Amino acid sequence: MSDFVHIELLPLGKVLRVKRGTSLQDVLFAHGVEFPCGGRGRCKGCKIKVLAGALPTTDEDKQKLTGTELAEGWRLACRGMAENDLRIELAQWEAAILTDESVFTFTPREGWGVAVDVGTTTIVAQLVDLQTGHVLAVRAALNAQAKHGADIMSRVEFSVARQGQPALQKLVRKQIGGLMKELLAAAGGAAREIENVVLVGNTVMHHLFCGISVEPLSHYPFEPASPGLQVFGAAELGWSLPGNPAVRFLPCLGSFVGSDILAGLLATKLHESEKLAVLIDLGTNGEIVVGNRERLLCAATAAGPAFEGARISMGMRAATGAISEVRVRDGRLQCHVLGNVAPRGICGSGLVDAVAGGLELGWISARGRLANGDSLALAGPVTLNQWDVRELQLAKGAIAAGLRILLGQWGAAKDDVAQVFMAGAFGNYINQTSARRIGLLDFAAEKVRPAGNTALLGAKLALFSLPEHDGAYPQILGKVKHVSLNEDARFQETFVEEMVFPENGVHGVGAGKAGD
Repeated sequence: MSDFVHIELLPLGKVLRVKRGTSLQDVLFAHGVEFPCGGRGRCKGCKIKVLAGALPTTDEDKQKLTGTELAEGWRLACRGMAENDLRIELAQWEAAILTDESVFTFTPREGWGVAVDVGTTTIVAQLVDLQTGHVLAVRAALNAQAKHGADIMSRVEFSVARQGQPALQKLVRKQIGGLMKELLAAAGGAAREIENVVLVGNTVMHHLFCGISVEPLSHYPFEPASPGLQVFGAAELGWSLPGNPAVRFLPCLGSFVGSDILAGLLATKLHESEKLAVLIDLGTNGEIVVGNRERLLCAATAAGPAFEGARISMGMRAATGAISEVRVRDGRLQCHVLGNVAPRGICGSGLVDAVAGGLELGWISARGRLANGDSLALAGPVTLNQWDVRELQLAKGAIAAGLRILLGQWGAAKDDVAQVFMAGAFGNYINQTSARRIGLLDFAAEKVRPAGNTALLGAKLALFSLPEHDGAYPQILGKVKHVSLNEDARFQETFVEEMVFPENGVHGVGAGKAGD
């Protein structure tokens, strides 16, 4: 018997040769199969269909999949081992990754620099000519750590409970180093010296990259071990870059408010604003900043991963096969599917649209109850169940409550806010009418501004603004106060109030786009 087996992947047409007994999780992540729960058998996000060959059912398969699904050959990839030749059907999901092409002012410097947005889901890197400010090359990829969990708390659990932090550190450092090589190759010609590299990310990504224990982030009071600026030599990280530049991971603002939000402040110039402004980054953790040039209050609220399509019964990222838009048309819901293919699931923007549409049609009550008590049919096999609506209520309630608390501590009301910056992919793709209908963004449309990938833009700006020279971000750190929402006596009551959807509907729900 051979020590190797072959795995044919359809519809990709690829054939993999792997060592017998290899975990399918280790093989399939690079080919579009996601593992939202980190391969723990707790969800069915990694479902694959076995067309030929034997892949025995496991206890987790029987718990998560229906009898019909099992009979049709569906299995959880995270539970499977490649013990014999297999033919597998899977979907190649192509995520839309948000980069940044903004024009910005800067003081020219010599050489090249690299800005990296180390996101939980995606990593984006740009090679920048520091003399001209031109972006010479861009590379992006799904964060390789995702095979150990789609959200940051799954990775914290993997790090702490399963002693997996060294593995996560190795994965992300190796991946970013590989992106650096690709950037230099894409730029062509003789590579100039890299003067500096700036990385930004949330607090967990900061700690995992820098080798700082995430154990304190796994329990109350969730205080990071060492949130400050971390500086490395490129060679120290195993990166062979011309000039062996310093690699800086910018400091976090506190708890789960990371340097991606610091970069967002640099990008939006909120810290220079005369009027009161708000920065919101929606994800597993909803980060919020309220302030102006005088002072800044920031907080993170555990929104849960609903905005990213996770923990939703048929949720997925914004990629091929995802329902990304839902409109109300002639008394029914009309869905748009990314890639113009048969629907496979629903992403964050589609979820917000669908619930907004259900509220508009009276199919969902203000308290989130489904009128028929069972499910809400969308398109093809895709439905929303009662728990999905509850997940969205929890997410939007956490964000809205966090914003109310920060405004209250500031001594301001929503009407005092002049501008709301929505950062990141979800903030750029969410339909604002739908967001207002569910009570997520209770601001006039003209006040809400999609701000793009502010983390990446801020990292680029930091390339020209190093702390040992004329750094702008140390000035921001002096203005920021981190607010722990759990310690505010009003938070729980406010959170419960904000979970309720607005009674009064608005017209024109829908037309949203994809949210990551």
